[in-house]
Parts: sequence; structure tokens; C-alpha cells
Amino acid sequence: MIPYGRQNISQDDINAVIDVLKSDWLTQGPAVPAFENAIAEYCGAHYACAANSATSALHIACLALGVGEGDIVWTSPISFVASSNCALYCGAEVDFVDIELETGNMSVAALQEKLAIAKQNNRLPKAVIPIHLAGQSCDMQIIAKLAKRYNFKVIEDASHAIGAKYKDKPIGSCEYSDITVFSFHPVKIITSAEGGMAVTNSAELDKRMKRLRSHGITNHPEEMTEPSHGPWYYQQLELGFNYRMTDMQAALGLSQLSQLDSFVETRNKIAKTYNSSLVNSNVKHLQQSADSYSSYHLYIIRLEGGLCKKQKEIISSMRYSGIVAHLHYIPIHIQPFYKNLGFKAQDFPNAMAYYESAITLPLHPALTEKEQHYIIDMLTALTLSLKK
Repeated sequence: MIPYGRQNISQDDINAVIDVLKSDWLTQGPAVPAFENAIAEYCGAHYACAANSATSALHIACLALGVGEGDIVWTSPISFVASSNCALYCGAEVDFVDIELETGNMSVAALQEKLAIAKQNNRLPKAVIPIHLAGQSCDMQIIAKLAKRYNFKVIEDASHAIGAKYKDKPIGSCEYSDITVFSFHPVKIITSAEGGMAVTNSAELDKRMKRLRSHGITNHPEEMTEPSHGPWYYQQLELGFNYRMTDMQAALGLSQLSQLDSFVETRNKIAKTYNSSLVNSNVKHLQQSADSYSSYHLYIIRLEGGLCKKQKEIISSMRYSGIVAHLHYIPIHIQPFYKNLGFKAQDFPNAMAYYESAITLPLHPALTEKEQHYIIDMLTALTLSLKK
């Protein structure tokens, strides 16, 4: 089977993990801060906080920004459920902003309209979490201007987008946000097996997130409520979690980071081949903004016209032929849990139209030309035969 995504592990990656296994540190040793510093430097951010998953990083990002009971957090319905669950973990409410069909990203027009109504109703969000779907940045400059006007915080969910750029700056520079979160799950651009990272330009937010990832504990005397009892002493200042990244994960992530630009370049080359080969087919790919350089975590197409009714048949046929076509994502608001919160499918019509027409094609650095042409030929044949 040709997977839609997969990790690309080199011998250098393996050696990096073995070196940690032979060292004195397996958990919070020197590899974790080294990985954090390298990510911060790559992104042009001041600080980075490693966590055991992007979900954990989103959770502590919300908490660090003061999200809690009585607050509302808005995000996109086209994402994995972690993008909204993180706010619920804090006791806040969640709402969604519909997407642009052309990009799959949060619609800034819909956001502007929703904010104007929310202001009238005194229901403005505490934070907005835009999703950089498939590796392309949302229109963060406009979102940042709206954040300033309506006084909300911004967390970029860049789980798909490490190595991407917006207005010629790396995603993660936090020029237009308070915090940016990356994922290092195996199918993402680089992997640490499991893991995530929250980057920020705020020393205070970084300090709070690093405390929250480790049970709310500090061993820094200047943060304590009374003089230290001795070199063994620590204090729990708040209720935190065990969200720490291990040194083994950090070593793998740090090694992978050295290959990031090459991975992204390869992904863009594969995407370019898809774009040119499918130009005369019955599908269209997600549009790319001139302001953005995508990391192409995913390659997503949308079926047109009557072919939308054949979406399941196309995906099933491709899988039967050895190609793991997939669908990213099921709109969060139609999940049973969120339906029980009162959301209805028709609340976000663009998200539903996207869901009923989208297909994810395989894209990863190890995808061969032969495999890609097989995918293209199979998709083209299917769409032509089903259109008749």
C-alpha cells in the first residue's frame, strides 16, 4: 500500500536516539533544551517549549493565555479535534469560524462578520486558533489586526506547517500571534515519534507553559512563595500536567530538524507534479496564496460537480488499488460529542461542502515518481469513468 504520509528516518536519526540511550539522561536532559533552542532559532522566535504532543502544547498554550471558565475560544471546524478540545480542557466554551472553500483555511471574512456580531452580543472570544491546513498559513496579518481591534489572543495551530513561510518569514516567528504550536507526529513534516512544541516571543508565556508541562512545579527560587529549603527543594505553584518530552524524542526531533528544509523542498516538488498533472482533470487542488510558502504536509484535492457524489467510491477504489487516499478532516462540529454541545451540520456550510468533496492524496518525501504517476493515472481514470 502507498500510505498518504509516513516518517522518513535516516541512520543519523537512529544514531541520535542510540546516543541518548547510552547517556545518563532519558527524560528531561540536555537534548530537550537543545531541541527547543534549535526550533526557536529556526523560526526566529525567542522561546520554545517542548511537550509530549501538539495536543498538550495547545492545552498549555490556552492555559498560559488565561483561558478558563466563562471564556470562549474560536477555531476552524476543518481540523483534528485537538484544535478545539484544548479549550474545553480549560473549562472554556468552543465555537467555530467557517472556512474558505478555495484554501480550506479559516475565512477572514467570516471571522470579521462573526466578531462584529459577537461584540454586539458581548460574546467576544478570549482566543482564536487559526489552523494552517495542509501546511499553508492562514491570512495572519488580517487576523492579527482583528485581534488587536477586538482584544483576543491568537494561537497558530501550525501542526502541519513547520518549515512553511508567511510573507517570507518562517511560520513560528509569532509576528502575528501570541503562540504557535507544531506537531511532530510521525506523519508530520519532521517527527520526534510523538511530540509537540509551543513557540512564543513572550518570556512570561514560555515560563508558564514550561511550568504547566511539569505538574505546575518550579525549582527556581525567585518564583517560590518562601525561601528555598535547600538544593532539593521545589514548589507546586499551580495544577499542571505531565506533558514533558523525553530526551529520546528530542534527540530524534533535533536530528530530523537538520533535514527539514530538504523534506519541505521535496514535498513542494511532489505537489508541483500533482498540480501540473491534474490540471486538465475533473479535480482541483487547494489554492496557494502568493503570500505563503506551504510545507505541504498534505496534498488535498476537491472533486467538482457531480463527482462529489462519487467521493466515497473514489477513495474506496483507490484503496482497493493499493493507494491510501484519505480525507482530512471530518468537520469537528459534526462529531457526536460536539453535536451534543448543540452544533448542527448546517452551522458551517463551507466546512460541509469541503468535507463532501475533499480527498487527500499520498505525499511524503519517500514517495517515488513511479508511485506518484500510478496515483495520478488511477485518479484520472476513476474520475473520467465516473463522470460519464
